Amino acid sequence: MKKTLILSLLFSSSLFAQDNKSAEFAATISAQDLKKHLTYIASDSLEGRDTGSEGQRKAAAYISKQFADLGLQAIIPQKDGTKGYYQKFNLYQKGWKDAYLKIGNKKKEFFKDYYPNGLTSIPEEQTMSVVFVGYGIEVENGSESQYNDYKNINVEGKAVVFFDGEPKDKEGKYLFTKEDEKSDWVERAGLQKKINIALNHGAKMFFVISTSDAQKFTSLAAERKAVLSRFNQLSFNTSSTAEKATSNPTFFVSQEIAAEMLDVKSNKLTKVVLDISTKKESSASKIKPSTISVKAERGEVPVETANILGYLEGTDKKDEVVLITAHYDHVGIQNGQIHNGADDDGSGTCAVLEIAEAFAKAKQSGNGPRRSILFMTVTGEEKGLLGSQYYTDKDPIIPLSKTVCDLNIDMIGRIDKQHEPKEEYVYLIGSDKLSSELHQISEEVNKKYINYDLDYTFNDPKDPNRFYYRSDHYNFAKNKIPVIFYFTGVHEDYHRPGDDVEKILFPKYQQITRLVFQTAWELVNREERIKVDSNKQ
Repeated sequence: MKKTLILSLLFSSSLFAQDNKSAEFAATISAQDLKKHLTYIASDSLEGRDTGSEGQRKAAAYISKQFADLGLQAIIPQKDGTKGYYQKFNLYQKGWKDAYLKIGNKKKEFFKDYYPNGLTSIPEEQTMSVVFVGYGIEVENGSESQYNDYKNINVEGKAVVFFDGEPKDKEGKYLFTKEDEKSDWVERAGLQKKINIALNHGAKMFFVISTSDAQKFTSLAAERKAVLSRFNQLSFNTSSTAEKATSNPTFFVSQEIAAEMLDVKSNKLTKVVLDISTKKESSASKIKPSTISVKAERGEVPVETANILGYLEGTDKKDEVVLITAHYDHVGIQNGQIHNGADDDGSGTCAVLEIAEAFAKAKQSGNGPRRSILFMTVTGEEKGLLGSQYYTDKDPIIPLSKTVCDLNIDMIGRIDKQHEPKEEYVYLIGSDKLSSELHQISEEVNKKYINYDLDYTFNDPKDPNRFYYRSDHYNFAKNKIPVIFYFTGVHEDYHRPGDDVEKILFPKYQQITRLVFQTAWELVNREERIKVDSNKQ
């Protein structure tokens, strides 16, 4: 009895010391450090960290340097036989592989000097005569029957260049309506009318001269690029079918580029417009045809990207590994505006860095984890969980059979409408779906150290948001690896330009990051690996 009591006291003393240690290292996770990391990760200089972008590459360099400075091991085999932090792979995006407008020997830049109206495809370079047709208007009856931009002009088999909209008189009134009201020659319907007229005359390609100034045209080109990129979904594989040439390819150009195409001074185009307004008749034939070459080859463009992995080796149970993940990509620039993604998922990314630092400090002081920990920031979450899918389905650096669980962090820096103004909560998703032990550990750790409200609203299989399937933990869960997804809900800045550092609630953010750390500490140091004993997916 006495011996049993002594052993019990020794065991309790050991647990107490372990508890003190976990609290000691959890305290190194600070709002100040989280803010320092996030201020860079969510800065304008990273331009929203779109998958495969230069901004995302900058983020990857920052994360990998942090891992190296913390002494985390690089475990990704490189071509030269060394190990690195980058798990590189290619995604393939439908897009323009080679696109240009060539005037003489000069190539004009796609989506800068000119841009397409739709997903235009011209697989092979075409050289053709280009003809100016004023506003591209031809009226067959009515009071405007004398107006014809095609008078004495042959456009059979050629490209036509015409101004957008319709002419105005000296008083600024529209030529055909004779008032401030626009006619049906403007906007999308008007453009289609002009294209139909040009087709009837045998034209094969269309260049619309924008009436916007240079700055506005640059902005419009960027917006068009962003809009069209939404149709260019990333995937792991290339398509087996080549894209056919588009019929009736149409492009928008600035007045300066149009003048170059027609080999005239820009002021001559301006004079033709003034003549039309003054004489109320076309003078398009005053500008002679010229020659251009154009190509807009579409296909799968390789996009190189990478997951960033840092490994902290355990002691007596090092073959078993706990993953801590977050995605470091965001949605980039849309409609000319940078979407910094401070909460989504800069918050998760920087939480991973802080948790890694806390465990690295523990190991340096002789309190390293029994199990190993793999810290991973993944790419391509915003494109369909592609980075985590690549890891689980194509190249699991740590065998999935050795992976104990995944603690995934995605948006933990704000509050949603359901809880405001209360900050002391976090949504947990997935904790009970594969392991009742994981769920119990999570509950006990929270009660002991953080005491936040754990909200399981989105854990309900009937929840219409289906968040369980919408972040990177799911690729582990589908492989029967227990998961917890930490989340504080959607807010008004979700996937919008307003998701900035200034709106992050850093005291709350700090506490949830500490909760993930404390949960991981228990998982890596407990005697038995958690069991997979349920299937509630």
